[in-house]
Amino acid sequence: MNNMEIKELQFKTTINCGGCITRVKPGLDNAEGIREWNVDIENPDKILTVQSEGITADQVISIVQSKGFKAEALD
Repeated sequence: MNNMEIKELQFKTTINCGGCITRVKPGLDNAEGIREWNVDIENPDKILTVQSEGITADQVISIVQSKGFKAEALD
């Protein structure tokens, strides 16, 4: 069992509807190092929150971009 610390990463995205979430879901669900994630489409910035078990912000951004959306890390 690995004791990797869980970090919360947040991103401003262009994922703005349930259909968009469905498009990014397989990429995020199958990504190594993501424990759980969700997108707040009610928020004007469409905040993607990822519970990271080792995945980096850049890796999350490239998954989102590969599905045709933009994402930028929030500090």
